[in-house]
Amino acid sequence: SSKSGGLFKNYNPEEFVSSQSQCKSSVARAIRARILQDYPAMEEVLEFVLPKKQQLTVAKGQNHVQLLLDARGEVLFFQQRDSGWYPSLRLAHRYPEFMPTWQVDEGAIPHVLDGSNIFCAGLVNEQAKMDVELEPGQPVVVMAYGKDHACCVGLVKKTRDEIR
Repeated sequence: SSKSGGLFKNYNPEEFVSSQSQCKSSVARAIRARILQDYPAMEEVLEFVLPKKQQLTVAKGQNHVQLLLDARGEVLFFQQRDSGWYPSLRLAHRYPEFMPTWQVDEGAIPHVLDGSNIFCAGLVNEQAKMDVELEPGQPVVVMAYGKDHACCVGLVKKTRDEIR
C-alpha cells in the first residue's frame, strides 16, 4: 500500500523484506537501550519482550523500514529511517501500559483502521481523551472510544493545547 498508515496492513515477509540479519550483541544492547530510553515504563517487561539471551533479527524492508523480529519471527518493533523504534500494534495490545495513550471518537475508527491520519476533530469531542501531555515527535498508542484494544500506534504532530 502506498499509504503510510497501511504499512503492515497486508504484511507479507516474502514481498516486504529485502534482507534480514541477526543482530550482534552490541547492536542488540544498543536497540534495547534506545527502547528503554524511549519507553521507560517498559523496564519491568523488557526482559519478557526482548530477553537478553534471545537472538534478535533486523529485517530491512521497503520505504526504509526496519523490523525488529524475535526468535519466532514476530514483528516486535519497527523503525523508519533513523527514527526511534515503535512497537507493533500486537505488542501494544499485549503491554498497553508501557506507552502513553490518547483516545479518538467512534467516527474516527474506520478511517484510522484504513490508514488515515487522525484529524484534530477526532480528538476534541466528548468521546475523545488526551489525558497525557505529549510533545511533537513522541509516540502514542491510539485507543478508540468503546473499544478494548488500540487501533494504531502513532506519532504526535501537535501538542494537546495546539489540538484543542
